[in-house]
Amino acid sequence: MFGTGLTYYLYEKFYVEKQKEILILQGEELQKFYDKAANKTEFKKRVQWTDDSSDAKVIFTEDPMLLSAGIPYNELAENNLITFDERQRLLAGKKVIFIREHPRFHQDILAVTIPLLEKKQLVGALFLYMPLADINEPFKSIRNVLAVSLVLLLSLVVWAGLKMTNRLIKPLKEMETISRKMSQGDFSKRIEVLQTDEVGNLAASFNTLASSLEEVDQKRREFLQNVSHELRTPLSYMKGYTEAILDGVAGDREAARRYVSIIHNETERMQRLVHDLLDLAQLEDDSYPMKDEPLPFAQLISEVAERFELSARQKEIQLVQNLDDEIIVNGDSDRLEQVVSNLLDNAIRYTPEGKPIRITLTKEGTFAVLMIQDSGPGISKKDLPKVVERFYRVDRARSRKEGGTGLGLAIVFQIIKKHNGELNIESEEGSSTTVIVKLPLFE
Repeated sequence: MFGTGLTYYLYEKFYVEKQKEILILQGEELQKFYDKAANKTEFKKRVQWTDDSSDAKVIFTEDPMLLSAGIPYNELAENNLITFDERQRLLAGKKVIFIREHPRFHQDILAVTIPLLEKKQLVGALFLYMPLADINEPFKSIRNVLAVSLVLLLSLVVWAGLKMTNRLIKPLKEMETISRKMSQGDFSKRIEVLQTDEVGNLAASFNTLASSLEEVDQKRREFLQNVSHELRTPLSYMKGYTEAILDGVAGDREAARRYVSIIHNETERMQRLVHDLLDLAQLEDDSYPMKDEPLPFAQLISEVAERFELSARQKEIQLVQNLDDEIIVNGDSDRLEQVVSNLLDNAIRYTPEGKPIRITLTKEGTFAVLMIQDSGPGISKKDLPKVVERFYRVDRARSRKEGGTGLGLAIVFQIIKKHNGELNIESEEGSSTTVIVKLPLFE
């Protein structure tokens, strides 16, 4: 818009200046011819020729009254070509140039007055002028073009401004609406990302945040449902058998003792559940401290396996160990004992009577690799990726009967993760299951 206005201003200014120069040049040429002309008749013919052949109107006068009265108060007389002050300048031999509405011609004109002197006396004057309407005529078409261009430019600016504002405000309004829904617990809404600028990046980050919150909320709901489900069964057993004892339904002391034993077992299971939940909550906290010390890993595994010898013999299970005694790892001994203990507990629980469990410890590059292979029923491909999730059980009824909380592998996963290791489980339904733990070697 500024450029359009500037173009119009400069074009008009230069065009008017050019016309002014032409008038001055024509006047000066006539002034020179006046000095060389043989007589007044020849000069008047030249003036007439200039008037006819150019766009300017030329008036030659030797009448002082036409130039201006000799007194100031008559300077605006209608027939005067110039004012009193301008006449004084002519008397001094100076040109007079002006642009104004002239009372004699009843229109705006551009005029140049050239003094004609003889012996330094003013004897006449050349009055050259052009109506401003004629000067402005070439501007009519460009004025229209500029006006249309200006309207189009303004429309374009307004359209671009609205579009840009909409690009900025629409995602922000969506964020405001969605954040209000999020504060009410609805994390399912997302912002449509259509741009790659800062606002688009902000919208994408907002969607990532919403997805994370939705996932956290989903896990929280699942956690509460699972905890409620896990506690409901033992609590219902305890309530039922307690009421039976109080109501005398138990009958003899042996039946009452059996009921109390069931209540005791359920209490222990609830205690293990609460302990595992607190343990898992600590391990999932990034700030939870973990010891880092060199450990003879084979010795640690042997000591844990020794504690499970009794439960293994009760099912006639043989723990077959093949351990590299030279392997040293960095880690927290208590937590790594918990890893081996949970894995052996699972292996013994799911291995049928009389079947072996193989425990192997080897080196693989810069890692120590612990493999525990049971002889159990295996895990389906559908269930395999989920076994490290909290409360996930392949066979819920059987696992609960055998006393598991469904948190053992989740705890193992978190401990291995904090040791910068890897946990992998290989299994097929109807076959054995192999748990592979990789831990960095001591350097």
